Amino acid sequence: MAELNTGDGGGGKGGKVRSKKQNSKVDLTAMVDLAFLLITFFMLTTTLSKPQSMSLGLPDKDPVKDNEDIKVDENRTMTLMLGEDNKLVYYMGLLATPIAGPKDMAYGKDGIRKEILVRKKSVFEYTGDKEKGMIVIIKPSKKSSYKNMIDILDEMVISDVPTYTIVNDLSPEELKLLEGK
Repeated sequence: MAELNTGDGGGGKGGKVRSKKQNSKVDLTAMVDLAFLLITFFMLTTTLSKPQSMSLGLPDKDPVKDNEDIKVDENRTMTLMLGEDNKLVYYMGLLATPIAGPKDMAYGKDGIRKEILVRKKSVFEYTGDKEKGMIVIIKPSKKSSYKNMIDILDEMVISDVPTYTIVNDLSPEELKLLEGK
């Protein structure tokens, strides 16, 4: 039981005789119980930070449609290849006849984000249609890190790229380019 003692009793100075005062006791058990109830209430009712997730829309798997090739305007296509040790190589168009690149880039606002924004503007000038914006193909190699993949997905959201896809098959030419041979 919790209690609070207030005073040490009677007694006096000098020669006067006084009656001895009783110690007053305050029982704090109810206040301690209330404090724990309030702490428990606020802990249960507050929301902790909720995990944030990025929505990633993937197409349905249909064996009939999977075999069909989709023709895309190569002037609108940018390919990003992710390698080991934070290596990033990009090119515009097809690898055989690139419009720009292939070129090594750095991650971040002064690297790939700046290039994406420049290429996005040139694609808009080419098409003149906001519906037909830039298409980015992200190709991570088996040696690339998960952090690099998340960094590129963040760049897609920051740069407001309307269409991007993740493809896990690098051609032998792309692998040679990524390895720097």
